[in-house]
Amino acid sequence: MTDVPAGGRQAMAKRQRRQRDGAVFAAGLLLCACVSGCAGVGAASEDTRAADDPVRTLRHAPEALLSAGSSQTRTAMEMATGGTRVTIRGEGAYDFRGQLGQLTVVLPTDPAGAPEHVPIVELLAPGALFMKHRGAGVPADKWVRVATATLSDGNLVTGGATDPLVAAGVLRGTRRATYLGRTEVAGVAVRHFRGTADLALAARAASGADRAALRAAAKGFATAQVPFDAYLDDQGRVRKLRQSFSFVNGRSGSPVAVDSTTLLFAFGTRVTVTLPHARDIYTGRIAEAN
Repeated sequence: MTDVPAGGRQAMAKRQRRQRDGAVFAAGLLLCACVSGCAGVGAASEDTRAADDPVRTLRHAPEALLSAGSSQTRTAMEMATGGTRVTIRGEGAYDFRGQLGQLTVVLPTDPAGAPEHVPIVELLAPGALFMKHRGAGVPADKWVRVATATLSDGNLVTGGATDPLVAAGVLRGTRRATYLGRTEVAGVAVRHFRGTADLALAARAASGADRAALRAAAKGFATAQVPFDAYLDDQGRVRKLRQSFSFVNGRSGSPVAVDSTTLLFAFGTRVTVTLPHARDIYTGRIAEAN
């Protein structure tokens, strides 16, 4: 074996360290590239599945919300009849697992210049809707309770805000859908779908109070077919849902078109809903507003 001077051994050791460090650095770059590539492949794979079977993707959206647990929400309901269009807005939070929510709903300003309406506080619960400041003649400290199964629309439009979980539940009745590609909602990357859901089919796929509400809506609306635009994030959660309902005005007999938009964000937010005691619920007659 040939002797190597001390200086040569040190130089050789430095070269070996440089080669070893270079190999580690290259491996790190390769790992990063693989991770990025895998992430890109994952998103592309989700897009492929969404494009191949959008109906199945949409029908599973309610389960994604149950997995998320809760969220904050904003709602907007536009009603058009006789050439007049009004918008009712709401904001609050919803517990998907407990099926409990609280919204503050603001009615539109009266074009005749009447005093502004006091915001309506709504509590959403399985099979029931509680409203405060809703209904002429109801004391300010009392709640009005309505069983959602008794409503001809299943509380999809009556409260001026669609129950977020029931709105998502309508997607279980998706008959036809098209994947329109990626976009953003409030800065979040989402997948955009457009389609039509059937309320009767959604009711069969639902359970408990939601089934009863959707059955009522399927019978009460002018049509059980609900056109929609749905925006799902990469976890399959609804971020934005716009649905179009149609019913017949009981007084005039004229058709009324309703577009309901639900925005969901801040998933996992803490939601506390306290339902009113029986003594706080108004049981008298509610006068009709002029």
